[in-house]
Amino acid sequence: MPQVLNIFKKEIRDYFISPIGYIVICIFLLVTGWFFFATFFIFSEANLRSFFNLLPLTFALVVPAVTMRLFAEELHTGSYEMLLTLPVRLTDVIVGKFLAGAAFVTIMLVPTLAYALSVTFIGELDWGPVIGGYLGAVLLGAAFSAVGVFASSLTRNQIVACIVGMVICFTLTLFDRMVFFFPGRIVEAFTYLAASYHFENISKGIIDSRDLLYFASVIFVSLYGANLVMQTKR
Repeated sequence: MPQVLNIFKKEIRDYFISPIGYIVICIFLLVTGWFFFATFFIFSEANLRSFFNLLPLTFALVVPAVTMRLFAEELHTGSYEMLLTLPVRLTDVIVGKFLAGAAFVTIMLVPTLAYALSVTFIGELDWGPVIGGYLGAVLLGAAFSAVGVFASSLTRNQIVACIVGMVICFTLTLFDRMVFFFPGRIVEAFTYLAASYHFENISKGIIDSRDLLYFASVIFVSLYGANLVMQTKR
């Protein structure tokens, strides 16, 4: 654990000493703020439904940009070889980087609490779905962060890592809508593989162990894949 915490502290600090972290946060808040306030003022809907409905697509775009540098930058600069000389296990490195990415995504969500507070000023807000929505957002952000770590481990180029991460995240988000032409039973089976399906369940305030297991599985498979890739490069 000390090694994991040290790597976590280093990575989370690097996010805030470079302009990339602030740029990503600003883009995320601009996109989510536009969709929230558009329904708030134009359609006179005082709820967070539009914000949570579009969050999976927004995360699929933003989270890979957050995680693209985690391994790709070190592979490009050669600092990864120096990291291997330290008394630290590869598993500790992967977990520490993943936790930093997931923590940064969670930090991005904190300013959006202002959306919920603004709704309470003009009407009653059902806090059950709101709490469930933010819990689902943290789980979804963690899952996409793990996917981003895997994508970053595949290449030395951060742009390529970002694109690969986006492709995987968008596929997970839209998977249930890409197989609509299959028979009903097959669609139901493939729907379970869609991240948006499980996120929507939690955002309704329904905490199901199957949804929690799904996100845990995506995190485990992605980090395990990153471990295999880095082992071959080692």
